[in-house]
Amino acid sequence: MTIRNILGFVATAVVFVVAILIGRALWVHYMDEPWTRDGRVRAEIINIAPDVSGAVVTLPVHDNQFVKKGDLLMQIDPSHYQIAVQQTQAAAAERKAELQMRRDDAQRRADMDSEVVSKENRENATHAASAAEAAYQQALAALDAANLNLQRTRVVSPVDGYVTNLNVFRGDYATVGVAKLAIVDSHSFWVYGYFEENKLPRVKVGNKAEIRLMNGAILQGHVESISRGIYDRDNPESRELLADVNPTFNWVRLAQRVPARIKIDSVPADTVLSAGTTCTVVIKTPHELDSH
Repeated sequence: MTIRNILGFVATAVVFVVAILIGRALWVHYMDEPWTRDGRVRAEIINIAPDVSGAVVTLPVHDNQFVKKGDLLMQIDPSHYQIAVQQTQAAAAERKAELQMRRDDAQRRADMDSEVVSKENRENATHAASAAEAAYQQALAALDAANLNLQRTRVVSPVDGYVTNLNVFRGDYATVGVAKLAIVDSHSFWVYGYFEENKLPRVKVGNKAEIRLMNGAILQGHVESISRGIYDRDNPESRELLADVNPTFNWVRLAQRVPARIKIDSVPADTVLSAGTTCTVVIKTPHELDSH
């Protein structure tokens, strides 16, 4: 065998061994390393439902607009509620006058001699004054409720966030308790990484995480918590109360995917986060952090 043949054999063997090592490294990385392409950006979505009913007379916001906490979202026609306040104010004034009359009557009877006014009449006058006091307090409570309803005709944002999927218009009728629009809380974004169960032993609460969005942006975060339950099709638990993670194939036994909540620590200044978008989540183990 010539030297050239020997060198060719050695080179082939080296390439073969390197290919095996690279293949093994890629296999270990793909199968065992704590990372997943199945990540989702999430955020708290607040459904805005009015506390009172009426026609929408003012709508100062538009779709996808950023609003601050306390900003007016819509104004419901206050006319009926202003009249209700006036009515309850009048009723409270009437009850107050009656209370004063009953108190004066009870005081006069208390000052009279027992031969002129019986003990029963004194007690009846005192009870009448107490009833008038209760009626007055009830009228004040009704006035407070009317004022509150008037205030609630102004529907304001409970958080800083973005108006999304706006589907209400000036002139629409708003019904109490029925959501008319939604706000995406701008301070509530997080990521759910769905990790295969065989990778979970290497996912620990507090681990650093790198979040790679589909648009190329890279965010930094850490593991905040790991779900303790997902929906089991063989167990009749409520699907609404547990994460329902669909398997990729039904005829092959695959590792289930368990959600891990990733808190976002930093976002590049020019990155726009949208709830529902996909991303890749890579967990940084302590060994990887030490190597850097």
